[in-house]
Amino acid sequence: MRLLFVLMFLSTVPAFGQVLKWEFKHPVSGKWYKLGYRGSVQEALIEAGELPDPFVGTNEKQFTWIERYNWEFRSEFTLSEEDRKKNSLDLEFENVDTYAKVYVNNKLVGTTENCYITYRFDIKKLVKSGRNTVRLVFESPVAYQKKHMKEVGVILPSPNDLGEVSAAPYCRKPQYQFGWDWAPRITTIGFWKPVNVIAYNDNRVIGKNIRTLSVNENEAVIEFTLMLRNNTKDTLIWKSSNYGDLKAVPENGMIKRIVKEQNPLLWWPRGHGEQHLYADSWRLLMTSGPTPTRFNEDVYFGIKKIELITEPDQWGTPYIIRVNGKDIFCKGANYIPQDIFPARVRDGQIHESVKQMKAANFNMVRVWGGGYYPDEAFYEACDVAGIMVWQDFMFANFDYPATDPDFVIHVKKEISQFLNATQASPSLAILCGGSEIYQQGAMLGLPERIWKGAFCEEILAELAAQYRPDLPYMANSPSGGALPFHPNAGVAHYYGVGAYKRPLEDARRANVRFAAECLAFSNLSGTETLAGGKAGIPRDGGADWDFEDVRDHYLGDLYAVDPQQLRQNDVERYLMLSRVVTGEVMEATFAEWRRPGSTCNGALVFTFQDIMPGPGWGVVGVDGLPKPAWYALKRAFRPLQVLFADEGTNGLDVHLVNEMPVSLPVTLEIACLRDGKLPVVSGRRELMLPARGSESLACTDLFGAFFDTGYAYRFGPPSHDVTVARLRHGETGAVLAEAFHFPLGRPSALHDAEISAALVEDPSGFWLELATDLFAQSVNLDVPGYRAADNWFHLAPGDKKRVRLVAEVTAVDRPQGVVRSLGSRRPIYF
Repeated sequence: MRLLFVLMFLSTVPAFGQVLKWEFKHPVSGKWYKLGYRGSVQEALIEAGELPDPFVGTNEKQFTWIERYNWEFRSEFTLSEEDRKKNSLDLEFENVDTYAKVYVNNKLVGTTENCYITYRFDIKKLVKSGRNTVRLVFESPVAYQKKHMKEVGVILPSPNDLGEVSAAPYCRKPQYQFGWDWAPRITTIGFWKPVNVIAYNDNRVIGKNIRTLSVNENEAVIEFTLMLRNNTKDTLIWKSSNYGDLKAVPENGMIKRIVKEQNPLLWWPRGHGEQHLYADSWRLLMTSGPTPTRFNEDVYFGIKKIELITEPDQWGTPYIIRVNGKDIFCKGANYIPQDIFPARVRDGQIHESVKQMKAANFNMVRVWGGGYYPDEAFYEACDVAGIMVWQDFMFANFDYPATDPDFVIHVKKEISQFLNATQASPSLAILCGGSEIYQQGAMLGLPERIWKGAFCEEILAELAAQYRPDLPYMANSPSGGALPFHPNAGVAHYYGVGAYKRPLEDARRANVRFAAECLAFSNLSGTETLAGGKAGIPRDGGADWDFEDVRDHYLGDLYAVDPQQLRQNDVERYLMLSRVVTGEVMEATFAEWRRPGSTCNGALVFTFQDIMPGPGWGVVGVDGLPKPAWYALKRAFRPLQVLFADEGTNGLDVHLVNEMPVSLPVTLEIACLRDGKLPVVSGRRELMLPARGSESLACTDLFGAFFDTGYAYRFGPPSHDVTVARLRHGETGAVLAEAFHFPLGRPSALHDAEISAALVEDPSGFWLELATDLFAQSVNLDVPGYRAADNWFHLAPGDKKRVRLVAEVTAVDRPQGVVRSLGSRRPIYF
């Protein structure tokens, strides 16, 4: 499987390789602490009990002293005489965080200044047989940049950096480390990844590129490249199981070959087709010399064509992602770092996160620009899952020293290494210069010539064009309108529905074209009690409100309650409503954006996961468990979907969406229920839903006569409190999707439903079979040891709903649990 494939940048069988183990010296006490193969000063001191949990209270302040000192690290390795005689010996750092002088046997071999760059130092002439020492002296990032800022004589604005010295724009370090809405100000010192000493004869492969040069339905032209550590004039033989042998002399340390794939099988985003990956096996041999360059690797790559459509249309400037000639509505979330300490993130955690994205029907994820470039495991998992990656370069907030030649040199090396390393991944879809550089400059009242400068428009654009001409590049997110934060042109960070407390109707009124960020709320988990007060609740810097206030606004708006009084008088009811309200807003907003005729071409929720305890922006908690909002997105993102659109006196429309590459026979059923049970009017329609197409109907067309489905005309008392749409498979009768409309608001459709719950077992596992006598809102399944495939859903009478129960590590032999709904105080046990 692709997920088992590990990209090797080293020779498959190096003559000698050793991973270094480290310890560091406390600059005040002089005590030495063990670090291990990777990690940071901060992590080690937490582990030793000398620093507290940084997410508790004001503990963040106990970390600030670390950045004011220099830190000494040491390690050692042993070489046999045979190893020492090898032609080459490299000391390789995949990551150094960040400013360090590197010594081998007390001799300086180089310096590091960018945590995103892989550094390789030739230490052949400095080593000896037996014991060798490696020492690093890390300089305080703040002190380092304080000197540099004095030299250049410019102090750049840095809204997120609240330290004594605003060093963030100058440091090629994750910007969140200098303080963010969701992260404490902790500038780490150490290594995210292990450090290697590698001895070898002749040469070794240090990277590869796989680039699609052109593609159509008949032929794809692909360029393969292998990059060598050392240039050579020898002829090498590149063996490919798919494309045969190639004899070539490297040029500038690289070997290239161009191949043609006839009638290519294309890679498609999830829901739109197959995620085909080609498999090949490569070997590289030398035709002369004492020892061959032994490179033997299985490689995987995908073929796709991606375009960005921004030509003006009748609504202004669109932002459309077109893959293999088909326009894709992009749906997903923003991926911020999974941990403030990158060394703690393991491939298994990454795979689980992408698995959850896939389960929630994502077809895109944005790697947000204030963090770090994810490991290869992230892109490999997205390749398999069919999740397109919107990749920000690691720049966030205004501004950067683009006129500093040293800074630009580091940026060029950083981005070239990253783009070379991800060439094989078809999931990489969009390259972006960074996050909110333009927006913040514009909001500061600066003229366009200041915030829309050469850095994103030229320097980063040229790097993207040079290394990934097959991918669209956009200068910054958001951008594209008269002002970069206007949502009706280009790419927006849309918080009208959300932070700015606009009514749900604003999702249409704003004419959003593409939202790279949206719908940020303080999302509660199924067990969150808010006992920690405001801990973990996001707040924008300088704002006199937080995102709990935003959630409370929509709780009052959608459920007609006073949130503060409810929290004081009935905290359990308040928690229940708080858990479901953000998901209800998300489903309603995406229903508006996904309907045929919408101006929107995609939207990515902020964010996918929490990084600290508490009800944060994530739809997945810091514990890795989905929140109620995750289930709402899973329903909102279904490739086969039914949607309601209330058009006022024009009636209630129903829209059917099919993103799949095949046509499908479906049956649409609509019923208006009085008192949550009695159908006062209903209709049914059989039709063929076209591949990658849609159908739109007025509800009255199914009823055969006028009926005030949306209660817009208000002729007399309302006749119903909920309208239910079911989309069934035309042949099997299975329910594919459901939609609900509340003409009188959600509170009028809260019913004390009697829900039956029967546990069913088959060869695939356990299922819960549910039925109800009355319409039940936000049904919650609490099954210890099991995770429900769907949860916090509305349940209508007239049909049984089967929910898969997925066993977790703590699962018991037979599931037992409780079912609750928003309209009833009576739990149902099974």
